[in-house]
Amino acid sequence: MNLLALHNGVLPNCRDIMLSNTDIAQFHTQGFLVLRGYAPAPLCAALRQLAQDHLQRAVAPVEYEAEVGYAGAPVSLDAPEGRTVRRLRSAYQRDETLRAWASDAGVIARLRQLFGQPVVLNLAHHNCIMSKHPDWGTATGWHRDIRYWSFQQSNLITVWLALGDEDAHNGSLWVIPGSHRWQLEPAQLDQRDFLREDLPANRPLVAQGIALSLQAGDVLLFDSRLFHAAGANRSAQRKLSVAFAYRGADNLPAPGSRSAAAGEVDFA
Repeated sequence: MNLLALHNGVLPNCRDIMLSNTDIAQFHTQGFLVLRGYAPAPLCAALRQLAQDHLQRAVAPVEYEAEVGYAGAPVSLDAPEGRTVRRLRSAYQRDETLRAWASDAGVIARLRQLFGQPVVLNLAHHNCIMSKHPDWGTATGWHRDIRYWSFQQSNLITVWLALGDEDAHNGSLWVIPGSHRWQLEPAQLDQRDFLREDLPANRPLVAQGIALSLQAGDVLLFDSRLFHAAGANRSAQRKLSVAFAYRGADNLPAPGSRSAAAGEVDFA
């Protein structure tokens, strides 16, 4: 079966599907928006199958839990379960089905509404399949994606596709609504730019966090400045998601930076 044709056949008119003014206002106010049931079940199934195959074979490039070093991760690549994959990198380059999803006309049209200008896919950031293992998939503290990204402006958007159900039990994303507008003092962040949960001044901020519940095919759009976190996976199954990062056409990456190093796809 031609999976690219399958995808395009399921959503032939997605270019005409637009966000309402209420949707746009919610995104800019809250910093995120969920498109329920957007991606068709056959596409999600195909991407799950692809992800499981690439995980089983550890098809490079990958990121291992041991390399990230979060609490609870294997201590080294040679430790028990040290080769637990956290991310399948370079998703766009892996398969035509992933390229078709990243280029989905309906998603690009909605992003253009939110940016108010043409859209560019950046291949240096995200561009991955996220895998959260039930035993070794570690929790991630409160952070903003823009912390290590280098662009003229900070307002990029991540498109997160759930390939299965996501909730607090299996390590879903948590977000703090409106936190993309915060102006924080440097002391409120640690050396890795995570929000310090031990700081009394930050506790009311962290208390505003909410867990997002997604089903297979739901698409989460969120601002790169939005504080978000993720719990550990306490279920019996891997949690799989696809993430790509997009910018407005006039928001160029800094020359010579990692943000500019991997190439881009222009949808102008």
